[in-house]
Amino acid sequence: MNHSAPGNADKHGESLAARFAEAPHIAASTTDERRYENWLAELEPAHSARLEALLVHPFARNILTGIAEFSPYLFDLVRADPPRLIRLLESGPDAHLAALIDETRGAVLAAPDEAEVMRLLRRMKAEAALLIALCDIGAVWPVMRVTAALTDVAVSSVQAALQYLLRQEAARGKLLPHDPEAPEVGCGLIVLAMGKMGAGELNYSSDIDLIVFFDPDATTLAPDIEPQPFFVRVTQGMARILQQRTYDGYVFRVDLRLRPDPSSTQVAISRDAALHYYEREGRTWERAAMIKARACGGDSRAGEALLAEISPFVWRKHLDFAALADVHDMKRQMQTYRGQSEIAVEGHNVKVGRGGIREIEFFAQTQQLIAGGRHPELRVRPTLAALDVLAASNWITPAARDELTKAYEFLRRVEHRLQMIADEQTHALPDDKASVERFAWFFGYADREAFARDLLHQLEIVQGHYEKLFEGDDPTGTASLPAIDYRAGPEDPRLLQHLTTLGFKKPAAVAQTVRDWITGDYRVLRNDQTRSAFVEFVPSLIDGLAHAEEPDRAVVAFDHFLSALQRGGRLITLLGQNRDLVALVALVLGAAPRLGEMLARKPQLMDGLIDPRFFGAMPDRQELSARLAATVQDAGSYEEFLDRLRLFGQESLFLIGTRILSGTVSAQHASTAFADVAEGIVHTVHGLVADRFAAQHGRINGQETAIIAMGRLGGREMTASSDLDLILLYDFDSENPDSDGPKSLQGAHYFARFTQRLISAFTTRTNYGVLYEIDMRLRPSGRAGPVASSLTSFADYQANEAWTWEHMALTRARVVSASSEFRGRIERIIREVLTRRRDPAITANDVADMRRAIAQEKGETDYWDLKYAAGGMVDIDFIAQYLQLVHAHDKPAILDVSTVQVLENAAKLGVLPQSEVEILRAAARLYHDLTQILRLCVSDRFKPETAGVDLQRVMARAGDAPDFSSLEARVKETQGEVRRVFSALLAGK
Repeated sequence: MNHSAPGNADKHGESLAARFAEAPHIAASTTDERRYENWLAELEPAHSARLEALLVHPFARNILTGIAEFSPYLFDLVRADPPRLIRLLESGPDAHLAALIDETRGAVLAAPDEAEVMRLLRRMKAEAALLIALCDIGAVWPVMRVTAALTDVAVSSVQAALQYLLRQEAARGKLLPHDPEAPEVGCGLIVLAMGKMGAGELNYSSDIDLIVFFDPDATTLAPDIEPQPFFVRVTQGMARILQQRTYDGYVFRVDLRLRPDPSSTQVAISRDAALHYYEREGRTWERAAMIKARACGGDSRAGEALLAEISPFVWRKHLDFAALADVHDMKRQMQTYRGQSEIAVEGHNVKVGRGGIREIEFFAQTQQLIAGGRHPELRVRPTLAALDVLAASNWITPAARDELTKAYEFLRRVEHRLQMIADEQTHALPDDKASVERFAWFFGYADREAFARDLLHQLEIVQGHYEKLFEGDDPTGTASLPAIDYRAGPEDPRLLQHLTTLGFKKPAAVAQTVRDWITGDYRVLRNDQTRSAFVEFVPSLIDGLAHAEEPDRAVVAFDHFLSALQRGGRLITLLGQNRDLVALVALVLGAAPRLGEMLARKPQLMDGLIDPRFFGAMPDRQELSARLAATVQDAGSYEEFLDRLRLFGQESLFLIGTRILSGTVSAQHASTAFADVAEGIVHTVHGLVADRFAAQHGRINGQETAIIAMGRLGGREMTASSDLDLILLYDFDSENPDSDGPKSLQGAHYFARFTQRLISAFTTRTNYGVLYEIDMRLRPSGRAGPVASSLTSFADYQANEAWTWEHMALTRARVVSASSEFRGRIERIIREVLTRRRDPAITANDVADMRRAIAQEKGETDYWDLKYAAGGMVDIDFIAQYLQLVHAHDKPAILDVSTVQVLENAAKLGVLPQSEVEILRAAARLYHDLTQILRLCVSDRFKPETAGVDLQRVMARAGDAPDFSSLEARVKETQGEVRRVFSALLAGK
């Protein structure tokens, strides 16, 4: 098979079914459920006959079978309207898409109201989505024709929505158009398509990035109408028409956050304000974004004029050394040390991961940015067109162009196929091999290995070209740094001025510390070769620390780190030879003081960063258990055992945290990894404490103990600073309650003492600190109840005394350490409690009351308090818990300890609309991504005004935003959407 094939689009006149050239691989194991055959059997005879006639064509049957087996989203489109599918298979795709767009535009013009406009556009999108998917899966169209088709649908949708809204405003007398049939002409509204939409490269489930401007001096507004409120309202109306979820779905998700300073500006900005911003404050990434900008809606002539006015900002006439430094900085941010190990296929992000789509785009755009001012031929929007021009102009070799073009086309098809599964804007491959195998089949490969070979080959090609980009221009990463004598110390006013300019509050102390590094008697620097390697990267290290949240504190942390190194010559040499690792160390010490202090206390933690396995696939629970067992197996004493456990926990926290900071692991992966580490430690401590306790006090006949994880550990959603919410349950032979040891204890007293010993193992401070803080307040009766509960009393309490909020907490209960028989008994009790019938109105009222009580205690107005803010994570957790409590009796399949999985289950079971599930799921992922960063980097409440540049960059990257202002706007919008869903579901009951 050829996944960069030019497509089969030249057979004009033939039906789509006749032009299929590829299909998913249908393995025997994929057809067990026979979804496709079952659906076919349910069709009306006439439809079935027409469809069977089309399925005689090669690949056609396997394409539909593959859709049924691998893509719930596409199969829903197939089942929703069989005549539509037949119509598409019988059509010529190019002509059909053009006719569909034209007919919808005409129908929108005649629509009586907004609801009908929304219905028409959603019907068009659904039909176009199915048609384009069939052309992509069947290799009828090459991938760039697919992206162009998606862009055509998006542009038409934006134009139709705007035209409808402007005609409505004209009917109200607020707009006086020159031509009532074309109210957009001369209206002063300008809509720019950005990113992939601007370049005609939309991906299958893409958002559309728009910036909306208006020219208040050149409008057709009625004399008494203020321009800004008018155009803001129209922009909001356009976004609502396109992205509001209805019974028919949505058209496109609209992202308006690429505008200047989106956290503090309206969604439509005046032309003069925009030009002033770009001239005075515009940043290099905004210049890069404007390369692809295209007028796509509103007043097209005004749009082209605005782009011409912005052009000098984008295309500088002279080589811009500040921009060159920015480009190097951007490359370093993308390339922050990510290890030398092989790329892991499972979980790899084909957009922003190593060797991914973003690296190809960066490769082209940065060269355009630097040279496009003097070479107008480089000013093209599409990525592949840019590669062509770069090769024709001898900026890159023809071989580089050809290799990158092939890789780009391959990776874009992978991206599309991932998104076709569930209409999600995802770019990451599944996390496990079995799921990747299924994806490979959907992509047409016979097995995972064949797909992995091709994928890795393309990723490695891209990475090779990307790493050579600007190679030699700035080998140390210090091109923008002035020549400063760091040996001069606090007596040198020039050095002090430089450090003050960088942002250090105590420049004299920093200058003295740096001089001590270079000239002092640090044990690790006594070797001349090591000292020489260290001195080379001092300028870039200081520059990195200067952008930290607390620069002076980061320097002190690095000084502690350097002082603590005993035999770190190998490590210092490695730092001197690898600026990416330097960048990572500076990032850790600068952005995450908690990790920096941990590294300063225990420099040996750095060893994990040098391990080639570090940046490969995350270790699973089995591998972590094996590492933990190896760590503690030869401990000579109980105290040494506790120390080794703590060191293992801290090493794991440090390594996972560093991966979060460097962007090489997703928040979900990190949450699971933190939980796996904690679970392994809990199980190990439980076993050891039980054995030691029994040696002293013996055992009781028939005794069983179990540890139940609640909260974040129960839901496998832990962060670096999570406590462990635990409940200990026990059982024993009540006829023989005495233990058989030398210091016999009886019944409940035995297990209370055991639990206290267990808590002590976690919380006792040793040379290596505390293992975890333990919270047992979720046990029956909370603080007023005994620290350990018998299984009988636990079951009775949950059945007869527990409040609704306690059953909400129980939805996350997970047995993490127990015998299999005792585990089963506990799980049955929990399931019986959660699946009992409940009154939805009473439950909703209880949940809403609980949310109000939390808001009163914790506050909900700080939108950076991602947990407690109105529309924050607590709202989402409570929605998931409410849905389980009211629906588990009739639909027990809704139950799960993971909030996101509960939402997925709710959608499948039809108890929550898919549109609301998508809002909540996207919000939960955003909150998890940001929370992981904040728990690593901030001890108290996060305050944007004091956050350092490093931390803001890391957060923006985690939130997939171009800058911090855009992230701030996204957080606010997301919280508004979540609170709307919460209020509709619970407050209105």
